[in-house]
Amino acid sequence: MIKYEVRFLKSAKDFLDNLDKKSREKIIFNIWKSREINDPRLFKKLTAEIWEFRTTFKSKQYRLFAFWDKQGDQMTLVIATHGFIKKTQRTPKKEIERAEKLRKDYFEND
Repeated sequence: MIKYEVRFLKSAKDFLDNLDKKSREKIIFNIWKSREINDPRLFKKLTAEIWEFRTTFKSKQYRLFAFWDKQGDQMTLVIATHGFIKKTQRTPKKEIERAEKLRKDYFEND
């Protein structure tokens, strides 16, 4: 059973478009899989409002930030904001701040 729909902001689409085909396909596969099962290895909460889709492929850690949009009557949405390739153990604070800004802009311009 699919629990939510995923939509991509332009910056998330741009990130995916700039990856090689196999990496992009693996990330999309994991995102679709996360809609059916609860697995923090695929979709994990980072802050009160920000989550991340997680994919490890060919020794690289790909992260795509997201937030929930539970407005309206339709199916719950998860909005992917942007992505990056993680190079350290800790998630860079500036990436979380960017996701929070994109979330704020999304709701203000809705």
